[in-house]
Amino acid sequence: MEPVATSQGRVGRFTITPSQALVGWFGGVTLLGTLLLSLPFAAVPGHQLSLIDALFTAASAVSVTGLTVTDISTELRLPGQLVVLVLLQLGGLGYMVLSTIVVILAGQKIGIKQRLVMQEALHVLSTEGLIHLLRGILILTLVVQGSGAVLLALRFAADMPWLKAVYFGIFHAVSAFNTAGFTLFSNGLVDYRDDPTINVVVTSLILIGGIGFVVYRDLYRYVRRQTYRLSIHTLMVLTITAGLTLVGTVLFWVLEHRNPATLAELSLGQQATVAFFHAAGSRVAGFATVDVGAATGAGLYLLILLMFIGASPTGTGGGIKTTTFGTMLIGLWAGIRGQSDVIVFHRRMPQELVVRAFSVAMLAFLLTTVVTMLLQISEGADFLSTLFEVTSAFGTAGLSTGDGGVLSYSAHFSDFGKLMIAATMFVGRVGPLTVGVALVRRGEEYRRVRFPEERVLIG
Repeated sequence: MEPVATSQGRVGRFTITPSQALVGWFGGVTLLGTLLLSLPFAAVPGHQLSLIDALFTAASAVSVTGLTVTDISTELRLPGQLVVLVLLQLGGLGYMVLSTIVVILAGQKIGIKQRLVMQEALHVLSTEGLIHLLRGILILTLVVQGSGAVLLALRFAADMPWLKAVYFGIFHAVSAFNTAGFTLFSNGLVDYRDDPTINVVVTSLILIGGIGFVVYRDLYRYVRRQTYRLSIHTLMVLTITAGLTLVGTVLFWVLEHRNPATLAELSLGQQATVAFFHAAGSRVAGFATVDVGAATGAGLYLLILLMFIGASPTGTGGGIKTTTFGTMLIGLWAGIRGQSDVIVFHRRMPQELVVRAFSVAMLAFLLTTVVTMLLQISEGADFLSTLFEVTSAFGTAGLSTGDGGVLSYSAHFSDFGKLMIAATMFVGRVGPLTVGVALVRRGEEYRRVRFPEERVLIG
């Protein structure tokens, strides 16, 4: 089973690259989801989704974002909600993971062509050990989502019938693990902001899903003594994730603890819980336990920065990634100190890796800037709320300042504005560099040429 070829491989008469295969997969699933959600069976009578709203919802689900222009809890029937649930799982795991799992279960071998596409899809450095990694992803997904679903169902059973509680538990476990932020409650998780079970389980699912599967493989090998040192990737992911969560929690509390619309009316313990929940989840998932739209301008900008950074590579979230952010910081520090080598944890990072990190960040900055400007021209909406929405879409975070009701701020936008946000979510999930490479493919005649060196003045 080799549905795609890589690196100038072929599908039928067409040449296709790994990047193009990934873009095609996510695009195809989004279009299929759009078709299903626009059919009468998906929505309750009188609330059938328009084609644009169906496309927006499908793109939000496949990109595991969580921005909504329709209330899925009241406007979608059970079949429509199940479509969203399946799209969440497909978007979170991705095509290559799912198709390879089918091949493994069928007892077939994985060819080099598929391995190369898997390498591109998972953002790993080589094809070595990919099959073991995918088996680990499957096991981790089933165990973590299953455990989360059971714990959430037990908690929801106190507020609703058992069958409904089981369904709600499964839906929110899948949504949280895939860092999507979709919820079947019209007001999000606001009613559970003081609930320790919901806060701990949902936050744990978000962090486990967003930290990246490669990290778990590395930790497993280290614990089993198959290796005697953790990789630089794992050390950087764990350090940056812990640092962002800690700093984000403290800063969110400092900026919001006097705001009566968010934290001021809560006890100190509740303030700490809410601050931690949003600092840990805002980078990757759109769950909220307070009205984000009522936050201060400084608080919103803090969340914008966290959403822009996003999750970690091979995780289920978007953004520029924690390792990209960490590499940029280390590269910047080396540049300030006048060092030609970028050193982290007593290891030297390749220059091309540093260049790639800054390239990804610059592409992301240009994307969010251009989309925000276009929306300002077409919609004339509040600037900070628009920037927040665009960054949330790119980071596939799903947080929103809201439309004044239960929907995202995008509900205010025209069809053009919704299409721009949907496209931003798509690029955020696939990756700006992957999309760029897919659109600007090197020709067969491409050759490496090294030109004479000459300097320019910098700074």
